[in-house]
Amino acid sequence: MSLAVVYSRALAGVEAPLVTVEAHLGNGLPNFTIVGLPETEVREAKDRVRAALQNARFEFPARRITVNLAPADLPKESGRFDLPIALGILAASGQLPAEPLARCEFAGELALTGELRPIRGALAMALTAAREGRAFVLPAGSAREAALVERATVYPAGSLLEVCAHLAGRAPLARCEASYTVTEDRYPDLDDIRGQAHARRALEIAAAGGHSMLMVGPPGAGKTMLAERLPGILPPMTEQEALASAAMQSLGSAGFDLSRWRHRPFRAPHHTASAVALVGGGSQPRPGEISMAMHGVLFLDELPEFDRRVLDVLREPLESGRICVSRAARQAEFPARFQLVAAMNPCPCGYLGHPNGRCRCSPDQVARYRARVSGPLLDRIDLQVEVPAVPQEELAHQGHGESSAAARNRVAAARARQLERQGKANVLLSGREVDRYCAPDARGAQVLKQATARLGLSARGYHRVLKAARTIADLQGSKEIAPSHVAEAIQHRRFERTP
Repeated sequence: MSLAVVYSRALAGVEAPLVTVEAHLGNGLPNFTIVGLPETEVREAKDRVRAALQNARFEFPARRITVNLAPADLPKESGRFDLPIALGILAASGQLPAEPLARCEFAGELALTGELRPIRGALAMALTAAREGRAFVLPAGSAREAALVERATVYPAGSLLEVCAHLAGRAPLARCEASYTVTEDRYPDLDDIRGQAHARRALEIAAAGGHSMLMVGPPGAGKTMLAERLPGILPPMTEQEALASAAMQSLGSAGFDLSRWRHRPFRAPHHTASAVALVGGGSQPRPGEISMAMHGVLFLDELPEFDRRVLDVLREPLESGRICVSRAARQAEFPARFQLVAAMNPCPCGYLGHPNGRCRCSPDQVARYRARVSGPLLDRIDLQVEVPAVPQEELAHQGHGESSAAARNRVAAARARQLERQGKANVLLSGREVDRYCAPDARGAQVLKQATARLGLSARGYHRVLKAARTIADLQGSKEIAPSHVAEAIQHRRFERTP
């Protein structure tokens, strides 16, 4: 048989579309051509495949070899197509039976010795392959993460020879079973924080309802310390959340670390990060920091130091939980359900309102500094908290505050109430659901009406106050939203844009 068909997967955003690898041996002068919109890494597969076949003691056909990667309009990148191309050539030349190829999908980069190297995106590809009912043969270094998909049939292989022996029925590969240990992640503990009772309370509210949060305070007040402790008080990840987060990590250049299974990611990009680094992009779109923080925390320190155009790209994903990256030739959509935590100074020097009185910034300088964060973005941040300098006597205090474990128990109980009542966290409620689940009592409604008029809350801000009030009531185990809950939620949106 001079034609063979092998199945593999490409990566297009978070999707893994099927790629049919067709290998044909024709008459004519020896030549090796790969068609089907291959990128440079795929075109270079010719040399890797030739050397791997020869070093594995197979015959490399001295014929006109044409490999087609269909569909032809889908760009193909990375070395994952090495293995299916090699298998297609072996089957087309009669050195390997073609029938077993139809029951499996293959992906793997070949070393010149014929060994298989790990690939990027194995988990995302396994999710799609499992839905279509085919087994997946992968390098041993990538198989364990793919086996996290419950319905997937994954076979790990160390070399091209092992895959060929499996297909020929001489030495079947053992199915890879999901093997992982959910370890306790050593997040920093809240008991390290001195003082800052108001900020700690806001952090607990943010964790319980999934709310975004902005902390404003002078240098050294503990803003970064507070943000780093948020993942440690978030509720445990569900199976679905863990898979979605791991799939996004798998698409990144560093891949997914199995020791981080069910651990919420914490991403803290530097303020020099570009818009593409934050939301994703490139000629072949890849996920950015907001997607890599899926079901975890995205921390933006020194918020006004980010380029304003970079910050404004956060508006849509904060609302919708997804980001669509559009290029002239292609679009890719990535999930972006993250929890934003940001920190900034109150003025350019950082000491506005500080007890030492060192600030010399003029009102115009403060206004320009704060204006770097646009009003529409600020309006999308649920909790805006002032973090004052810690008094000397509290810094010198030797006792410890409340631990993360105690706060985490209250957060988990509040989140359980939300899931029982509405099936989702409060931050995800739609406008109609806010009217249904977040309506305060008569006195609470009057408090909110007065605050809306005094603070000039937008319709979005009005709904976000109600969601935060609902979370505060959940933390206290209250079915009703009382005036005290509404008042506390309003307190967390009182950050002014002018000094």
